[in-house]
Amino acid sequence: MSIRPASSRPPQAPGAKIDFNALRAPANYVPGLGRGAAGFTTRSDIGPSMPAPDMASQGGDDDSKFDEFLGNDGGVLAGTGAYDDEDREADAVWDQVEDRMDERRREHRDARMKEELERFRAANPRIGDLFTDLKRGLAELDASAWEAIPEIGDTTVKRARRAEIFTPVPDSLLARAAATAGDAPGLTSLDPGGVGPGTETPGAATSLTAIGAGRSTVVQLKLDRLSDSVTGQTVVDPRGYLTDLKSVTLKSDAEISDIKKARLLLKSVIKTNPAHGPGWVAAARLEEVAGKLPAARELALKGCELAPGYIDVWLEAARLQEPENAKAILARGVAALPEAVTLWMAAAKLETSDEARKRVLLRALERIPQSVRLWKAVVEISDEDDARILLSRAVECCPQHVELWLALARLESYKNAQKVLNRARQAIPTSAEVWITAAKLEESAGQAEAPAKIIPRGLKSLQANGVVLDREWWLHEAEAAERTAPPLPATCRAIVAAVVDEGVEAADRKRTWVADAEEALRRGAVETARAILAAALAAFPGKKSVWRRAAALEKLHGTPEQLDALLRRAVQYCPQAEVLWLMAAKERWRGGDVGGARAVLEEAFLRNPDSEEIWLAAFKVEFESRELDRARMILARAREHPPASTQRVWMKSAIVEREAGDAAAEAALLEEGLTRFPTAWKLHLMAGALAERQSEVERARAAYHAGIKRCLDCVPLWIAAAALEEREGALARARALLEQARLKNPGQPALWLAAARTEARAGNAKAAEAVLARALQACPDSGAVWAESIRAAPRPARRSRSVDALKRCNDDPAVVAAVAQLFWGERKVEKARSWFDRAVTLDPDVGDHWALYLRFEAAHGTPEAAAAVLERAVAAEPRHGERWQALAKDPVNAHQPLGTLLKKLAQTIEKDMAM
Repeated sequence: MSIRPASSRPPQAPGAKIDFNALRAPANYVPGLGRGAAGFTTRSDIGPSMPAPDMASQGGDDDSKFDEFLGNDGGVLAGTGAYDDEDREADAVWDQVEDRMDERRREHRDARMKEELERFRAANPRIGDLFTDLKRGLAELDASAWEAIPEIGDTTVKRARRAEIFTPVPDSLLARAAATAGDAPGLTSLDPGGVGPGTETPGAATSLTAIGAGRSTVVQLKLDRLSDSVTGQTVVDPRGYLTDLKSVTLKSDAEISDIKKARLLLKSVIKTNPAHGPGWVAAARLEEVAGKLPAARELALKGCELAPGYIDVWLEAARLQEPENAKAILARGVAALPEAVTLWMAAAKLETSDEARKRVLLRALERIPQSVRLWKAVVEISDEDDARILLSRAVECCPQHVELWLALARLESYKNAQKVLNRARQAIPTSAEVWITAAKLEESAGQAEAPAKIIPRGLKSLQANGVVLDREWWLHEAEAAERTAPPLPATCRAIVAAVVDEGVEAADRKRTWVADAEEALRRGAVETARAILAAALAAFPGKKSVWRRAAALEKLHGTPEQLDALLRRAVQYCPQAEVLWLMAAKERWRGGDVGGARAVLEEAFLRNPDSEEIWLAAFKVEFESRELDRARMILARAREHPPASTQRVWMKSAIVEREAGDAAAEAALLEEGLTRFPTAWKLHLMAGALAERQSEVERARAAYHAGIKRCLDCVPLWIAAAALEEREGALARARALLEQARLKNPGQPALWLAAARTEARAGNAKAAEAVLARALQACPDSGAVWAESIRAAPRPARRSRSVDALKRCNDDPAVVAAVAQLFWGERKVEKARSWFDRAVTLDPDVGDHWALYLRFEAAHGTPEAAAAVLERAVAAEPRHGERWQALAKDPVNAHQPLGTLLKKLAQTIEKDMAM
């Protein structure tokens, strides 16, 4: 239905023109008024410009201006115009439109509101709706069911406190009561005057004897109340009563309140659902915590009666009772629950002898023969023969349990154990433990080749039965086989060889196997690591790094024969690997087999004729054996062989002549060597040292300066030249040389240290301190400079200086050794020992630190500790250190063992400390 005002015109077609002359004029239309076609009008004709104020309506609101839509304030146009028929007609039309639209949307809105209400009711049901079906079911209850409903009890947390009313007592009543109490024969007044407490005069004397008698009377009454009314025997020890009272733990008001609330809640739980076992257990434990053990026992026993199907109730009741009563309770429990393994185990634990415990467990196994836990318990307390019989029965009752089969196999003889394992393999075809145990059995019986056959067969069988092989688990089993007593290396190797390649990509095999070997070695499984590396060597026989790792393993954990055999194989597979040849020759030479070392090096010459390392190794064997002629001949051949004629060969040739004492031959070799290698700074240094030994200062100075011109960046040459000038007394020239060296080579800590020590030896402490300060600015991260700064600082400032050094160079061995010396000087022995150990661990190649550590242990440790430090130092083979190199390269100390050199350096340090 279309609704529109009567005065409105019908809609026009698009583009049609409207004839305004045919339309009816609007109300109050004045023709020509818009263009000014009207008569002259004055203010007197139209009235004032603003209406006069309504004095009568100033005190309140004008109800005539109230609008239902806009309110009393009708807007800016509220005071203009009148509400005429046309406005009323328009409002009526819009009201009809709104009613129509509201009627069209009402059905959809009501349906949506109903759906939302139902969804809300489903998510948030009312309490009454939840019990509707239960209320409906109450109509079917009879009278007996109604009477069986328990009382809910008092569930209020707080009770309303009654107002106490106190009434004054008249004096006559108090006097009469006092007189009556004095005449009573059975009562004794605590007041000597016989006057009641209410009429006692303040400050009157009181008999302490009477108070004690009254206290004893009260205690006696309590003891009598606790006595047994049937037999007359008291259940409380009168002597220990007060002691028991002292042992009672006093609880705070908050704890007592919490216990009361919990007791009330648990009481409601066990009343509403008496068959709920956890409720009884909780209630009993609450009473136990509250100190009421009899009440806890009573609740636990009542729980056993009302909830006999809960194992925990029986266990709790037995725990709260004495052992004899607990046995009776558990006997009732296993009668009610004969399949409860836990109850049988608890009953067995209560027995005091193994025979009684075994009797209980065997009775349990009659009821529950499939319980593995019971079988294990009874086997543990049986002797070997009984255990064998029991396990024979156990594997029949529990054929899928591997541990029982393995335990039976361990108790049987070799032949019977084979049969047991075969039966176990048939019963559990997916068990890997059976196959591993079979391999161990064969190896322990002396069949060392059997594990290599059994383990691969086992893997094939397991894979055929759908078992996914876990490589990590198998490797751990290999380690376990290695750790057994006695060790079973054949089984370990067989397991590793069978599974080491399982699940490893071809490209990752070498890296994975080396990592596995290192992990096994870190856990102490040497045989497992050896087997893994053997597999890696079989797969990568031409890899020098794998051979070196295997050789390192054999050197640490194997025998010399094993190491020699491994290195012989290594040089056959890697003939061009010089390091393997050198290792083989060195190990033979260390073992005292000089001829074997020569044979290895001769073979190495044939394979690597141009190798400088092999030539020098051959020279070292002869030189350390003091065969100077052989050493000279080897070096001569090396100098004639162009690829091997290097500056190291010429330097070693000069060393041989120095050892032989032929200064002329040494000088000739050095001169020819410098002709061939003019930038070989070690040759320049040796030439200068030779001139100094011959007391030819000018020649030594010329040698050092020639080396400096050729090798401006060689710090040892600068230091040697400055030391020569210092020894000759030319301190200014030495200082100038070191200054020039620092300009040519900035940032070299050794030059700064040489300058500071030069000033210190000259007695210029201030200059030495200034040089060290500049050195710290130029080399702030140099541990050697910080260590020298700590040693040169005054004693009160050393600690702060060491803190600054550790902030800069925490892991520098020089700084750590300097801090250790600081603790040593302060007699903090344990701290000094730990810091010395840290220093030699950070860099075991520094001989100075080993000598300090050795001297410290000799002074403050035991001889065993000093011997251990010396052994570690010899194994580390240090090659660096200022004092160490000066001592080791001294011709006087040639061919001295490393241990002897360390002891000599330690003695030198002791002398310096004494000075």
